[in-house]
Amino acid sequence: MFQPFQTVAVLGAGVMGSQIAAHLANAGLTVHLLDLPGSEANKNDRVEALFKKALKLSPPICFTGKIIHRITLGNYEEHFHRLSGVDWVIEAVIEDLQIKQQLMERLEEVIRPDAVVSSNTSGLRIGSIAQHRSLSFRKRFLGTHFFNPPRYLKLLELIPTADTDPAVVECVQWFAEMHLGKAIVHAKDTPNFIANRIGVYVTMLGLRAWTQQGYTIEEIDTLTGALMGRPKSATFRTADLVGLDTLLAVLEHLYPALPDDESREIFQVPEILRKLVSTGTLGAKSGQGFYKKQQSQILSVNPVTLAYEPAQPMNLGDNLKAIAKIPDLHDRLRALYDDSSRAGDFFRQTILNILTYSARRIPEIADSPLEIDRAMRWGFGWELGVFEIWDALGFQRILTDLQAAHQSIPDWVLQMAEAGNDRFYQLEKAPLSDAQVSAPVPQISPSQQWQVYQPSNQPSNQPRGQYVPIPSPVDEINLSMLRSDPKRVVWQNAEAGLIDLDDGVLLYEFRSKGNTLSFKVIEGLTETLRILESDDNVKGVVIGNESDNFSGGANLAEIGMLAQSNPAAIAQLIEQFQSTLQRLHYAPKPIVAAIQGRVLGGGCELVMACPQVVAAAETYIGLVELSVGLIPGAGGIMRMVARAGERAATATPGHVQPFLHNAFETIATAKVSNSAEEAKELGFLPPTARIVMNGDRRLAIAKAEVLHLDRIGYLPPPRQPAILVAGRSGQAMLDHAAYVFEQAGYASEYDRYLAERLAYVMTGGMLSAPTQVSEEYLLRLERETFLPLLAQPKTQERIAHILKTKKPLRN
Repeated sequence: MFQPFQTVAVLGAGVMGSQIAAHLANAGLTVHLLDLPGSEANKNDRVEALFKKALKLSPPICFTGKIIHRITLGNYEEHFHRLSGVDWVIEAVIEDLQIKQQLMERLEEVIRPDAVVSSNTSGLRIGSIAQHRSLSFRKRFLGTHFFNPPRYLKLLELIPTADTDPAVVECVQWFAEMHLGKAIVHAKDTPNFIANRIGVYVTMLGLRAWTQQGYTIEEIDTLTGALMGRPKSATFRTADLVGLDTLLAVLEHLYPALPDDESREIFQVPEILRKLVSTGTLGAKSGQGFYKKQQSQILSVNPVTLAYEPAQPMNLGDNLKAIAKIPDLHDRLRALYDDSSRAGDFFRQTILNILTYSARRIPEIADSPLEIDRAMRWGFGWELGVFEIWDALGFQRILTDLQAAHQSIPDWVLQMAEAGNDRFYQLEKAPLSDAQVSAPVPQISPSQQWQVYQPSNQPSNQPRGQYVPIPSPVDEINLSMLRSDPKRVVWQNAEAGLIDLDDGVLLYEFRSKGNTLSFKVIEGLTETLRILESDDNVKGVVIGNESDNFSGGANLAEIGMLAQSNPAAIAQLIEQFQSTLQRLHYAPKPIVAAIQGRVLGGGCELVMACPQVVAAAETYIGLVELSVGLIPGAGGIMRMVARAGERAATATPGHVQPFLHNAFETIATAKVSNSAEEAKELGFLPPTARIVMNGDRRLAIAKAEVLHLDRIGYLPPPRQPAILVAGRSGQAMLDHAAYVFEQAGYASEYDRYLAERLAYVMTGGMLSAPTQVSEEYLLRLERETFLPLLAQPKTQERIAHILKTKKPLRN
């Protein structure tokens, strides 16, 4: 078993170095961030300025403001001796081989003989950086290529050299997966490794389509974004975010480094890119790049005049809107490939080039299609990797089209076809049971394992490639696979299901659109509680799902329709949801919420009701009801008031009031946490919540938590005997805070009205003085205040607007 790193040093406080340091601090490590000395008066002024600049980046690089106290700043002249005590040194200095080698020489004189050293370089050969060091040093040296921004992108490419000890690689991989939340791809020591080699090629295809094929910037970004299962920043917006100067530097390095690449010419720097950079047009950091925002209008650069112009009408055919609405990405890509318009022409030409270029990079940059696919999904946010796209479009069809286009196809793909293999990925072939054979829809056995085609690296007269299993992490739960087994499904309706996780643990999963708390989801939660309470074989329940976002909150469309057709039913529904969450909170067996991504409104109230929570570090949770003209109505206010009292030093009004005021501002401004750590600070998560850096592990950890609580003898939370509310005097203070927000321009008149209704509930309604009240008292106040707000015209406007645009309305 490996020992986790505890103290790390990052050398270089530029954009990447500062962000890597911040993410290591997010993971709980003690971090030293060093850079060149500054002025004689303060030799730390350079590193301080660089780190201060990084802290202004958006999205933020730290989970909370407290994280920065784990980072100690220093310079190479005064503080290099600190490196003698660290477990791991990460070099992230300028891309200059001589400078890096000199730094390695200094490092070897200072660091411990067991300290790991790595470089975050993305362009230089890893082996060359430490080539003059001792064998002992080289055994502990490797490449660790983080992707920008390192807090948010999962990919970490590990690049061992010929001398790197395999045990060191295993240790870094284990630590990065478990403690940094990274997904690992092993890359070869080739220029730009895997993801950037393919990614830059894809970017250059887009630039060539713009400069040589008559497509506009807007057309290309429309075709290379969400339509293709890629981030909405697509090609040119991504280039602006990365920086045009950065792209230029990458190309200037890459072209001479690839003398044997058959597609080398595409990496020639386009003249327009040189012109833009020479004029200071660097992208987002300079205020203009390929795009420029001018007041409320988004302009794009003209490739001839370099002037910024409004977007021209796009000429991408009549079918594109219909294709874009196809929900399944596999079907959408096939429809796009079949399209006869300019959109289809662009997609076919581009994707054929990407597929064949990637295939030709095996075994140069990677030994398997799996490594390339994972690199593109984890590093560039693609929904499907290159070879997964090839499978989706049809292996043989693409091969035929490549041959017709006279593309150079690598031998391993031709050998694969000759052997009768027609997919890069397949489920292992296993004998079907009688039940599977007779099923109207073929069932996937949970025991089956996905396989990937592994080309042979041997000469052509040696055995050819074969399918090899894709290892499944033992500490991750694959819900989609479990769900496919009918024996695992304990109960389900159209929008929710109860799945058997073995060992007496069930998982309640909601599958509604946006994972909203629809009527059917609430029905399923009620059924889950009935089974939990009545079945002696059930030890506990996990509430979770596999979606990017845990829950978007209440189903506003359902609530809006019901409010118009049957207002009395809304009152009954709110009361039912409150009582269900109370029942959940005090259930006799453990219930653990496993959450990730956005957890909003009613979803937040559901999580707050769970006695224990396992949260992915990247969890963004909040009571956002005021943004749609409502207040929390399912116990969220009651629990925030109760937690304010729990946080105070004593139960006296003077001690509770500051915490109550903070809770009021959090709810009134619809604040959403920046991380799971901040969610604890805001009161949305309990202090006992388990936070996991690798969110893919959350379901397995939640199951383990249920079993642990059962094993030690679970006791539900004690009944809350009384909650202190501030009464009319406290309400006046909160009302004044709402008034100040309105006068400062941070809130509209209606926002202030909603905040005053919130203050009314939080302080106990019409009570004249601070008083102890019951949970039921505050729940009743929530209901009585929530329901009239539904009838307010401005609330109805807000609900209609957010359903139509997905954006809040400040009316």
